[in-house]
Amino acid sequence: MRYLVALFSFILFATHANALSVSDLSNAEASGGLKEALIQAAGKAVGQLSATDGFFGNKEVKIPLPETLQKAEKAMRMFGMGKQADELVLKMNRAAEAAVPEAKALLVDSVKKMSVADAKAILAGGDDAATQYFKKTTSAPMAEKFLPIVKKATENVQLAQQYNKFAEMGSKYGVVKKEQSNLEQYVTQKTLDGVYLMMAKEEAAIRKDPVGQASNLLKKVFGTLVQ
Repeated sequence: MRYLVALFSFILFATHANALSVSDLSNAEASGGLKEALIQAAGKAVGQLSATDGFFGNKEVKIPLPETLQKAEKAMRMFGMGKQADELVLKMNRAAEAAVPEAKALLVDSVKKMSVADAKAILAGGDDAATQYFKKTTSAPMAEKFLPIVKKATENVQLAQQYNKFAEMGSKYGVVKKEQSNLEQYVTQKTLDGVYLMMAKEEAAIRKDPVGQASNLLKKVFGTLVQ
């Protein structure tokens, strides 16, 4: 965490200081501390989401029933299907919690492959520049890793199977949104959304309140900025 705090301390001061700009940094300074910071951030986000109730107990990322089932939920409960609806919500969120650990290796690999140009763009970018970098570089491989785990976690849920049969047909006639026409794909996308939301929150919070110790690398840069 100290590396992540230090990184965004540097970014805030860099915005207002004339002594040094991002373009003045050496390649090593621009990428070394940043990579350490992003690896720390990725580990924290994945750790929070992969814990029991990391999704199910967090209102910001909890995966709800697909919109079509939400509309039918009241009727389902009237006809004694409330337990099935609750089971499906729980299974979807447990599937997300089980899938998320796969994200860490992909996020770390993305950081390691980051170019100097990427690092400088993140340092000079907006509040969620790092999160947008991760979205661009990890969305597709992460979804590929998540999907089979989600399928395994929901394959024995009767309501999930029933929903897929209905939703596939409904999508053809425009009754069901395309992104919700398959439950496993829906949960996979919601899991991705949760990962990037937590990354963005971490990034924004540190930018807003930059306190703590700097790494040796960023201490050097920070010292130059405030002189």
